Amino acid sequence: MLRTPTGETRLRILAWLKEPGPAADGVTADAVAERFSMPHPVAVTHLRLLQATGMLRTSRSEGRVHYHRDDMRVAEVARMFEKGW
Repeated sequence: MLRTPTGETRLRILAWLKEPGPAADGVTADAVAERFSMPHPVAVTHLRLLQATGMLRTSRSEGRVHYHRDDMRVAEVARMFEKGW
């Protein structure tokens, strides 16, 4: 999932979510679509895949879903890849 061309986009999303602003507040699918110049449905797909793997968690604010990194899970997945999994 992370070793494909679209996987690189997901890695960029994860890196962005580590920055102070997005890390503190989380981001919406609209923000991801705008930041990475992609259609909203594509942003939603990337975010849902990252959420399904546990690397993102969600919260709701004002009726909108905000996505946040789960740094513990990201580190766990990184260790799996380092081991050649």
